Amino acid sequence: MSGYLSGKMRLLYMISGLLALVACRSEQDFKPKPKGYHHIELPPHQYVLTPDSLPYIFEYSTHAKLMNDTSFVAERYWMELYYPEFTANIDVSYKRIRSPKDLRDYVNDCYKLAQKHNIRAESIEEIITKTPNGMTAVMYQLEGDVPTTFQFYVTDSVKHFFRTSLYFPTSQKNDSLAPLIRYTTQDMVHIINTLRWNPKVADRLK
Repeated sequence: MSGYLSGKMRLLYMISGLLALVACRSEQDFKPKPKGYHHIELPPHQYVLTPDSLPYIFEYSTHAKLMNDTSFVAERYWMELYYPEFTANIDVSYKRIRSPKDLRDYVNDCYKLAQKHNIRAESIEEIITKTPNGMTAVMYQLEGDVPTTFQFYVTDSVKHFFRTSLYFPTSQKNDSLAPLIRYTTQDMVHIINTLRWNPKVADRLK
């Protein structure tokens, strides 16, 4: 019986070694192309200003459609930036700060929304910086096969709280979507750098 077991173990080791060799050769010789994205050519980045009917102003990609957020949780001045060519969506939300508690609640909500992907995310990096207009920006960069790979919020800590999140509603693995993720993330960083408040609308809000 012991000889049978030792022989069986040797066979298992041989099979494991062969599978590892085949896997290594497959990785070297065969490079699968992601379905649906292998022929896409990313257009140059071009931007346009949001309409002056919103309490915020920023430059967004001309390759995206600015639309009202129609979800059941949407509030006034919540928008969506939809990239029809990429099937990507940037959710945009805005909150008026009326008390220090509001600010704490909004910040905590953003943290929870990022951390809820912790189970599937390989890592979540938080980056805190200042925008060119002197506001605080907090960015969350998520790695791994998660539906959202980049989120951020910007606030003046007194009156305005602005948040966005990037979504790719697809079953594609994020390593296959990497060029599109980098492209749209660059557009989101541009939003951070150009964001300012629109006093014509924001100052009238209660």
